[in-house]
Amino acid sequence: MFSTVDNRVQLIGFLGQEIEIKEYAEGKKMARMSMATHEYRKDDDGKKETVTTWHNLTAWGKTAEVMAKIFSKGQRLYVEGKLAYREYTGKDDVKRNTTEIVVSDFKKLEAADK
Repeated sequence: MFSTVDNRVQLIGFLGQEIEIKEYAEGKKMARMSMATHEYRKDDDGKKETVTTWHNLTAWGKTAEVMAKIFSKGQRLYVEGKLAYREYTGKDDVKRNTTEIVVSDFKKLEAADK
């Protein structure tokens, strides 16, 4: 029996955009990016299909800086982090909710790595 809850996510996928870095007044940096993961399955007719899921990622501090330096759109990567839920108000003053993965560890993968 587990005595604590461990909020941990591990994903392997492809970076969907160039990493956007935001620097705050106190010098802390945050990176935002999206990642695509693919699931392969058969449809009702037995034909193989690919289902793509997009994930929002954020990274902070040194993790954000290093990721922005070594990754570019389309590269394959492994990320580990935790799920975070956030509410924000859009430019149209409408409140929205989002789910993101806060990255704590990562690895650059070659196309053939699994």
